[in-house]
Amino acid sequence: MNSVVTRIAPSPTGYMHIGTARTALFNWLFARSKKGKFLLRIEDTDEARSKRDTVKTIFESLEWLGLDYDGQAVTQQSRSDRHVEIAKFLLKTNKAYKCFSTQDEIENYRQRAKKQGKSTMFKSPWRNSNPSDHPTLPFCIRIKSPENGQTTIYDKVQGTIQINNDELDDMILLRSTGTPVYMLAVVVDDNDMGVTHIIRGDDHLTNSARQMMIYDAMNWPKPIYAHLPLILDQDGKKLSKRKGALGIEDYRSQGYPASAIRNYLARLGWSHKDDEYFTDTQALEWFSLDNIGKSPSKLDDKKLQNLSRKHITNTEDQKLVREIEAFSRHNKLKSLSEQEVKLLSSAMYCLKTRAKNYKEIIEMAQFIFVQRPIEVEEKFNSQIKDKSVAILKLLTPKLENVSWNRDELESLGKAISETNDLAFGQLATVLRAALVGKAVTPSVFDMMHVLGREETIARITEFFRNN
Repeated sequence: MNSVVTRIAPSPTGYMHIGTARTALFNWLFARSKKGKFLLRIEDTDEARSKRDTVKTIFESLEWLGLDYDGQAVTQQSRSDRHVEIAKFLLKTNKAYKCFSTQDEIENYRQRAKKQGKSTMFKSPWRNSNPSDHPTLPFCIRIKSPENGQTTIYDKVQGTIQINNDELDDMILLRSTGTPVYMLAVVVDDNDMGVTHIIRGDDHLTNSARQMMIYDAMNWPKPIYAHLPLILDQDGKKLSKRKGALGIEDYRSQGYPASAIRNYLARLGWSHKDDEYFTDTQALEWFSLDNIGKSPSKLDDKKLQNLSRKHITNTEDQKLVREIEAFSRHNKLKSLSEQEVKLLSSAMYCLKTRAKNYKEIIEMAQFIFVQRPIEVEEKFNSQIKDKSVAILKLLTPKLENVSWNRDELESLGKAISETNDLAFGQLATVLRAALVGKAVTPSVFDMMHVLGREETIARITEFFRNN
């Protein structure tokens, strides 16, 4: 078997939709698992809808997802001369023909067919016309579709699909403006790029039979197809841009790790036994087109959050800090100083097991980022009592000499509470107020351990002096 070549071919008309991202992932997984090539092509034949900024977003989304492609990205517009060449070749070999029908004539044909209860698929009167009868008017080039029999698609996911050829129209290859259409360009590019497997959404399934007409007319080898099932929203309905975070950029901005998104996308339609959480290495080892299901997949935020928490927990601390720094830069958040990076690294043991995204880690790590004087949330006013504040004055000198590790600090806190008849939770509350001024934090003893003796004592001292 020849080396596997797959491709992702997004249109630059909007952000990278989650469905496009899943398609890219499956193509990447299949190519990499087979030691093949994964190619990128920008399908920009629709100049009116193509946006330059979106092309940039496509590159950024693929890079963030970690889906590296081989060679240079190709744009369809840059290959338009080749597309025109093929259309003219088909015309010359009588596999295509010139059609002079105007839009008004086509519309009138369809209206008459509708009134008569017939198929509204346009059948051009110019299909078998004599070239000597051709007017000197604008024309498009249409392919001659097969008039009898069936077209069979052998799909790795959907199975064998047969379409009656009388349901296929003589689709346009070249517009009257001389520009090639998408349906021609995609086939020419896939053939020229040596694409062996076309893995894409099943919304393209009806296009396959039409595109196969070009393969047959050119006597080109057909690729192997695998059409992926739909992705539904959490209510089981077709995805809508108005509901949920449907773009890769949305998930990135929310602080989900790329590794978690890859894991999550892989499980939208593909499975390996009962495994939910897995690494890239495992996905590459296990991935097979045979394990893609036919049924639509449904988005599940809770599943994504659980996977994200596991990926964060299992990420090495230094790597996790680098990812959080990248997240902060991407979202134009505060840059971290060298000291903050150092403290954040040392705090990961008490942060990453509780967070489902980078935002939550940053929120829980606020005790590192706040500066004295610390502003205390109002909710603490009703919880802090004179006695608990006074206990801090007794605790401070003992902090000067205690062995500075998390367990020793907690033991000291419990001893102080018991000796002074104060609930342990009350001491923790007042310490939380003193150290960071916020209610949602890691354990106060973890915070003390990370901040160090000098900064911890300084914050506590400042707090009881002000209260």
